[in-house]
Amino acid sequence: MAGALLPVGASGSRIPTVPGFARRTDRARAEAEGTPKGRGKALRARVPRSAHATLDLPAGRPDAVRAVEESNRGRVAELTPIRVGRMAATPFAFLRGSAGLMAHDLVGTPVTGVAAQLCGDAHAANFGLYGDARGGLVIDLNDFDETVTGPWEWDLKRLATSLVLAGREAGADEDTCRKAAYDTVGAYRRTMRLLARMPALDAWNAIADEELVSHSDARDLLGTLERVSEKARSNTSARFAAKATEDCEDGGRRFVEAPPVLRRVPDAEAAAVAAGLGEYLGTVSADRLPLLARYAIHDVAFRVVGTGSVGTRSYVVLLLDHRGEALVLQVKEARPSVLGPHLAAVGFEVPEVAHEGRRVVLGQKRMQVVSDHLLGWTTVDRRPFQVRQFRNRKGSVDPAALAADQVDDYGRMTGALLARAHAHSADPRVLAGYCGKNDELDEAVAALAVTYADRTEADHGELVRAIGAGRIAAERGV
Repeated sequence: MAGALLPVGASGSRIPTVPGFARRTDRARAEAEGTPKGRGKALRARVPRSAHATLDLPAGRPDAVRAVEESNRGRVAELTPIRVGRMAATPFAFLRGSAGLMAHDLVGTPVTGVAAQLCGDAHAANFGLYGDARGGLVIDLNDFDETVTGPWEWDLKRLATSLVLAGREAGADEDTCRKAAYDTVGAYRRTMRLLARMPALDAWNAIADEELVSHSDARDLLGTLERVSEKARSNTSARFAAKATEDCEDGGRRFVEAPPVLRRVPDAEAAAVAAGLGEYLGTVSADRLPLLARYAIHDVAFRVVGTGSVGTRSYVVLLLDHRGEALVLQVKEARPSVLGPHLAAVGFEVPEVAHEGRRVVLGQKRMQVVSDHLLGWTTVDRRPFQVRQFRNRKGSVDPAALAADQVDDYGRMTGALLARAHAHSADPRVLAGYCGKNDELDEAVAALAVTYADRTEADHGELVRAIGAGRIAAERGV
C-alpha cells in the first residue's frame, strides 16, 4: 500500500518527473535509450563529418549586386551608398555585410539537425571585449542582430570562412589561412568536448577570460588582447559624450553634428525615441529601474553604425545624472533575421517573432555568460528596436590587421568562444559525440571555408565592377 503513495517518476523514486527538468532514468534504461554522446556519434552515420567539405550552391542564386540590393530594402535610402562602399572595401568586408547570402548558400550543405541559438553572423570581427556590471572586461561574441535558433554548423562555417578571408587580407599565405580555419574548428570541437565533461553548472558559467585563451592555445594573442583591453577600459559613454556633445544655455548638453555619421534629428523624431524608452523600462530587470530613474534624458541623435547594419535606424540617447555624468544608450532598429527565410529548407521550424528587438536581446542573453545589464527593447513609430549601453568599455581585435602568424591563434580563441556560446542551448554532450576526437570535421570545414572564401572574393569583385560601371551607388571612406 505504501508503494501506491509514491509519485510516478523514475523506477523506485519518490520524486515525479517535473516538466522543464531532465527525466530521471535508471542505468539500464539509459543504456537502452542511449547517452547524449552516443546519440551525437550516431548522427555521423546520417551526416558523415567529411560531408561538411561540400558546397553545392543552390539554383537561382542571386548575383552579388542583386543580393546587396535586396538586403538594402527597407533601410534609410540615403545611407545605403555608405553600406555598399563599406562592403566594397575588401572581400572580408563584403562577407560582413552578406550574412543573408551566405545563409542562402549554406542551404545546400549538410546539417545534423541539432539546434543551437545562433549568433547568425559569427564572423571573426563580431567577437570583442565589453564591460560587465562591475566594470570588469569580458571577451565574447558581441553582435546579435541575426540571432535565431538554427543549425550550429552555419555559425561555425561562417566563422571559419571569415578567418580565411581575414588571413588573406593580413597578408598570410594560403597554407596559413587554411590552417586558421582548421584550427578554428579544432578549438570548437575540443572546447565542446571539455564542456561535455564538466559539471553542468560549471560548463554553463564558463567565463571567457585569459584561462580560456590559454586553453585554446592562443597565448600569442595575450599581448594584443592586453593592448585592446587598455583601450577598452576608457571607451565609455562618458568619454564619448565629452567628445560628441556641447553645453546648452539651459545647463544641459546636446549632441554636436558630425555628418554623415552623427546628425541631429527633428524634435518630433527625438521625442518619439525618448518616449520609446518608457516601454524599454518594462523590459529591463526590475532591479535596474532605480538606477535608470536617476538619469534624465537630454538629447537624441542619429548615428550610423557597423557594416551590415548601415542604413538601419540607430539612435544615441544622452542621459545625465545629478552630477552631469553621462550615460549614453543606443536605440537600434531590429530587422528580421536574414537567416529566417532559409531555415525551413534545412528542416528547422521558423517561429513567428512578436518583436524583433526582443528576439535580439533574448538571443544575446541565451548565448553570453555575461550580458549588458541594461539590455532591453522598445518600439518607435511602430518599428522594433533593441536598447543597450553605447560604448560599454567595448574593444575589439581587427582580425585582418593581425600579424600573419597570429591569425590561427585568433581562430582558436574565437572557435572556443563559439563553442561555449552554443553550449548554452545545444547539449554539449551531443555535439561532442558528433564532432569526435579526431580532426575529420576540422579538415572538412576548413576545405569548405577556403571554397567559400574564393566565392566571396568573386562576389566582392562583381560588386566592385558594378560600382565602377555605375550600376550601384557607393560612398567610400565613410
